[in-house]
Amino acid sequence: MLASTLWLIAVLTTLGVPALLLCGWIRWSKQKNSYPRSRSSTLSLLGFSLATASAALGLATHLYARFVHSFPFSDPVLMKIYAVGCLLSIVGIALGVAGTGRPNAVRWFAPVCAFGTLLFWLLALGSE
Repeated sequence: MLASTLWLIAVLTTLGVPALLLCGWIRWSKQKNSYPRSRSSTLSLLGFSLATASAALGLATHLYARFVHSFPFSDPVLMKIYAVGCLLSIVGIALGVAGTGRPNAVRWFAPVCAFGTLLFWLLALGSE
């Protein structure tokens, strides 16, 4: 039961989060001026950007390990990458939640995607 739950979470974080990030950026780019600029929208956008940066770090790390240099077990550089990815996600969650006060284009995308990237990093760390 636990293994199937972890597998489901892994699939959702590796497929669902990138899809949500893409949908969020498309929605943000099409917003025009339908949402007024406010502190909430700025915080949501910052949180969403950090979630995107965390996901990009995960993708870049995977591609680097796959094609350039594989990391040995418990490599200190890899552990630092995991820490930075977790930190980006945690700050993204905090900013995303702080930005939910008023409607904006990425109001709910920011905390959900940041939480998804945090799950990704925790699963990656747990598999180490």
